[in-house]
Amino acid sequence: MNQKSGGGLFSGWIILAIVEVVVVVAVGLVFFYQQQSDALVVYCAHDAVFSEEILKAFEQKTGIKVDPRFDTEATKSLGLTNLIIREQDHPRCDVFWNNQTLGTAALKEQGLLDPYQGDGYQRIPDEFKDPDGYWTGFAARLRVYITNSDKIKNTPENVEQILSGPLDHVAIAKPLYGTTLTHYTVLCDAWGLERLKAWHQSLQERGIIETSGNASVKNLVASGTCELGFTDTDDYFVAVDEAKPVAALPITVNEKVILIPNSVAIIKGTKKRTQAETLMDYLLSEEVEIKLAQSQSRQIPLGSVDWDLVPEAVKQYRSYVEKAYPLTNLVKQREETLAWLKSEYLK
Repeated sequence: MNQKSGGGLFSGWIILAIVEVVVVVAVGLVFFYQQQSDALVVYCAHDAVFSEEILKAFEQKTGIKVDPRFDTEATKSLGLTNLIIREQDHPRCDVFWNNQTLGTAALKEQGLLDPYQGDGYQRIPDEFKDPDGYWTGFAARLRVYITNSDKIKNTPENVEQILSGPLDHVAIAKPLYGTTLTHYTVLCDAWGLERLKAWHQSLQERGIIETSGNASVKNLVASGTCELGFTDTDDYFVAVDEAKPVAALPITVNEKVILIPNSVAIIKGTKKRTQAETLMDYLLSEEVEIKLAQSQSRQIPLGSVDWDLVPEAVKQYRSYVEKAYPLTNLVKQREETLAWLKSEYLK
């Protein structure tokens, strides 16, 4: 009988221990999800390798937790923009850090953003922000022709000659997404949609190589598979840091360059308005523009900064800030361009 009592007591201890473990785990899960729900949700289309460092510095500086969500190289800006649209009735995102501006401007037109004109907004020139404060641009990339220096000399004349002939050694990212979509939108505005269609068809007929993204374009040119490509300065500088034989030449449209800023906006309906404003001011600060200029992506500052802290490789593009093609009023052109491209690629 004593053995039975001892066995029952032992079993009771086991059950009690299991219950205690379950309680501890449950409390831990509750705490974890509570912490997650307290975090500021940021949808970020800027490359994680660069943006995560910025967001972690923000956390350390302010104590505000950030829960970032990133997307793929091929579809990141458009993918996150569409996700915000799909979630509009029950938004999960608090702040959208886009790697370009036109998709963010389109969200304003759909009534999905809240305006904010804080200290960060004030330091950015008018041509790079929404006049009503619904989004603000910062830290830009320049659209460039990247060339393989072992294959051709990087001059406007050589580039023009190559682009006028067969294009089986020229690469471009699929224009449905990212900065290539912005590039096409600028051409739609400058030329009209019909001329853009004819130009695109000519590229296709002459054998241009389409890739999944700008990084792939850079790889093809850096390896010598292609002699010329359409990309951005951030990908070009990756090849430079890898000691690849590359050079870059700004792409111009109507004597303007295609300067593509990052942008930041607060999503309408956020329950973390104060935290969202704090992050927005931080991303639009001189500190962050300098950090992004000093990073491997070499982003070009748009607001007033101490240019002595900016790398020489970025300083060479300083004058282009005043020569940028205006992007603030191209939402209609983007819609027209994207609708046509979808009819071409998503048949």
